[in-house]
Amino acid sequence: MIARMWRGWVATGTAEDYVGYINRTGMAEYRQTPGNLDAQMWTRDLGDGRTEVVTLSWWESEEAIRGFAGDDISRAVFYSEDERFLIGREETVTHYTVT
Repeated sequence: MIARMWRGWVATGTAEDYVGYINRTGMAEYRQTPGNLDAQMWTRDLGDGRTEVVTLSWWESEEAIRGFAGDDISRAVFYSEDERFLIGREETVTHYTVT
């Protein structure tokens, strides 16, 4: 099993709207992709006007991740409204082998 993690940052005042947006886009797409085992989103108010958003998903294999992310599984996947919300973001994701 492989865990895939991404982080981004939004203005705290827009965090609730961003979470709803990602639930309808990225999280839904994760869960609809064959080989996805689960997905979660975590948020953390940093106390400086920013909220950190982490998405974590679990996959059967790298091939399953390619079904979601394309050939370069190290690149983050973004959606049309991300630019409106994100004030910072990782362009790549981190993969871990779940042992």
